[in-house]
Amino acid sequence: MVEKSELLRVPVFSGLPDDQIAWFIGQAKEMNITAGDMAFRQDEPADAMYVVLEGQMQARGELGGEAVVIPMKPGDVTGVLPFSRMKQFSVGARAITDSRVLRYPASLFPDLVQKMPELAQRLVGLMSDRIRETTRREQQRDRLASLGKLSAGLAHELNNPASAAKRATSQLRDVLKKIRDASHALGSRDLSPEQKAEIEKLETAFVQSNEVPPDALTISDLEEQIDSLLRSHGQNDLWQMAADLARKNVQPEALESLFAILDPDTARAALVRIAASVEVATLLDEIESGTSRISDLVGAIKEYTYMDQTPLQNVDIVKSLETTLTILNHKLKHGVVVERDYQKIPLLVNSFGSELNQVWTNLIDNAIDAMGGEGKIRVRTYRDDNCVVVEIADNGPGISPDVRSHIFEPFFTTKGVGEGTGLGLDTVQRIVKKHRGNIQVSSKPGDTRFQVWLPLAEGQT
Repeated sequence: MVEKSELLRVPVFSGLPDDQIAWFIGQAKEMNITAGDMAFRQDEPADAMYVVLEGQMQARGELGGEAVVIPMKPGDVTGVLPFSRMKQFSVGARAITDSRVLRYPASLFPDLVQKMPELAQRLVGLMSDRIRETTRREQQRDRLASLGKLSAGLAHELNNPASAAKRATSQLRDVLKKIRDASHALGSRDLSPEQKAEIEKLETAFVQSNEVPPDALTISDLEEQIDSLLRSHGQNDLWQMAADLARKNVQPEALESLFAILDPDTARAALVRIAASVEVATLLDEIESGTSRISDLVGAIKEYTYMDQTPLQNVDIVKSLETTLTILNHKLKHGVVVERDYQKIPLLVNSFGSELNQVWTNLIDNAIDAMGGEGKIRVRTYRDDNCVVVEIADNGPGISPDVRSHIFEPFFTTKGVGEGTGLGLDTVQRIVKKHRGNIQVSSKPGDTRFQVWLPLAEGQT
């Protein structure tokens, strides 16, 4: 038999009048649950509220696609609560040790609200806490999912230049051996100062050439002309050299001077060294380009996360947008054109910078998905009185009117199962409101625009 004192030790029942406690005990059913047995199962009809009096229990199930384990101890209240819309239990509850619980049927909730209004109010507060915790879990899962997608894209973006630099470094070893061997061959010959000067002049000119690389057709023509020239001087196996020199836009007539002042074997050694030096310059350019790209991406990541910076600061909106576009480049470069229309005067917002980047990420990512990965995104900034306005638009199919009224609701999504949690735009709206701003959307086929108003930092005139 349940004593009133036992129920009064439960936080939500603490301090309630004795007659109300007695009434509740009279309506509820005491249950003794053996360790390992279930109090209720996931997906069963949500038909009762349970108050744990003794023992240890555990709730297990899946909330928002995430497996959860929730320990329950004496004093905890679980199951369905008054005013809840729950139709089926989202988790199951199992006794870890022998336990005693009170089971109150949901069908009697109207009587509980009438007889015990203070308890009903406390249970509503408990339900609100549950909703906040569930929302927090969903938001955390959404952030982790977004982080996972960004990480995968960045890994790909970093891998490409890293692989190119590694490949160029490997090739560089072979080319340096060619230079060493050719230099030894030239050193074994008694070259005049004029001959040495001509070799060095051509080598320097070709290595330092900064001409724009020719198109594929021009390269093909040059390769044939250089190969023909080499063959005319008895060099029939230097076709690869002809291809390398053609890519550097070397003109055939520039090589004639070597054959004019050198014998065939010496001219061959000189050509090998010159071509190898040209290749070294090309490989060094590739390594520099790849490592610069890696450095730029790492810098963008630091800017995006505001690593090593104070959380709250004046943020340049254009810089924030550009950092986000850099981070999302892996999704943009396969068919999305970005048009920029930025106000030239810097517009600063006092902000948690990483949170604003989350706003731009969600809006741009949604635009890319809406267009199916191909189309045009327009990013615009301008000043409106004491606010900066950021407009992100796409030329996708648009948002239908029946969907538009729900897009900022938590957990609402038009994406397929497993593709979206419905927290992206809810998160955007919360962050914008946190910054004392507002967000508006207009949409028609071919023109969907999200406009974010944010107050300018103090001191901007």
